[in-house]
Amino acid sequence: MKRTLLTLLFSVCVLCTLQAKSKNVFPDGTPIDKWFLKAEIPALSELGQVYHIGKFGAESSTEKVQTELIQSVIDKAAETGGVVYIPEGIYKSGALYFKQGTHLYLAKGAVLLGSESIFDFPLTMTRIEGEVCKYFPALINVIGLDGFTISGEGTIDGNGSDYWRAFRLRRQWNPKCTNKDEMRPRLVHVAYSKNIQFSGVAMQNSPFWTCHCYKSEFLQMIGLRIFSPIEPIRSASADGIDLDACQNVLVKNCRITVNDDAVCLKGGKGPYADQDSTNGPCKQILIEDCHFDHTTGSALTCGSESIHVRNVLMRNCRLDGASHLVLFKMRPDTPQIYEFLTIENISGHCNRLFEASAWKQFFDLKSRPDIPKTYCRNVTLKDLSIKCKQFIRLSRNDEQYEVSDITFKNISVQAQDIQRRQDAFNGVVFDDVHCIQIAAE
Repeated sequence: MKRTLLTLLFSVCVLCTLQAKSKNVFPDGTPIDKWFLKAEIPALSELGQVYHIGKFGAESSTEKVQTELIQSVIDKAAETGGVVYIPEGIYKSGALYFKQGTHLYLAKGAVLLGSESIFDFPLTMTRIEGEVCKYFPALINVIGLDGFTISGEGTIDGNGSDYWRAFRLRRQWNPKCTNKDEMRPRLVHVAYSKNIQFSGVAMQNSPFWTCHCYKSEFLQMIGLRIFSPIEPIRSASADGIDLDACQNVLVKNCRITVNDDAVCLKGGKGPYADQDSTNGPCKQILIEDCHFDHTTGSALTCGSESIHVRNVLMRNCRLDGASHLVLFKMRPDTPQIYEFLTIENISGHCNRLFEASAWKQFFDLKSRPDIPKTYCRNVTLKDLSIKCKQFIRLSRNDEQYEVSDITFKNISVQAQDIQRRQDAFNGVVFDDVHCIQIAAE
């Protein structure tokens, strides 16, 4: 009897160990590196010599644009290494370029305010909307750096209202205009960089995408407050976090309230995008302990400009309003693969829980005679408690895309439309899924 009890206890311990380990792997079985699980935020004292912009002549003002002065402080800090310190107050600037060995710290009550004039953002070669082209830089630009951080309790404010009004006026004049047609900067742009951490600060009111990271790796975004308004002025294309051909990314404890997608995975578009070296996959992405509220786009979006997404784990998050929990944009003019995604332990409400559908915004096959097919496969949604308008939006389209090996497990759904649409999948499992139909509100 004693041996049986010991055997049982040993078995339970082994099972618990296996379960714990299973939580620390990506969907294809790749172990989650310890780097993801031990995110440490450095103290100000650990960032090197402090370069207080006030001591170099910066003045708190909502009118005065101080780009050259702040850039000179960044350049000075780069000489020996150190942290550019923004004190309490409002400091307006155009495009700033941080350099190797520098950091940015915003004190409580500090606001780095973007200029409302596009002339303070000189044209440059940059990555935007799936291509490298001449466009406008961000307020904060991090290009080719290793080890850069943004931290503190202050705010980076894009001052976007004039840009949003101009964009919506242009759309009234020309409904076919693209997001790029109206000249507007992003808030933060990271490219060709690694070992980057953003923590604690608020990022708000971006004229365009809020935080756009391209061809970078080992990125941590911890405890950020990302915001763009729906009213009284409706922001435009103000995605929260855009990961563009990036790998090894942690998004943790962030609250994202934006008038577009919260976390968007990108990597290129076009009929031969998979053969273009400027494009690339997004892989090894961990999103956890986040709060998505009143987000008019999706909590997690794959596309629209994306060629390969692999190994995404989104867990332990709360939804308080979003168009979708997860949306797969299937471009019929771009070869795409979305594979090995797990979304687990999510609660709250949204419009749709799961959608995969053709996305034809700015569709252009160019000279390609056939339609490059999109594949969405090996996706698991489990341990969800969601109230929504529609459980699943999906229709079969074998010519353009294939959705296969999808698992819905341990899910409680209250929805106006609870149809499971099994015939639209090329392989789907519903395991312990409970749907309650509710009336329209």
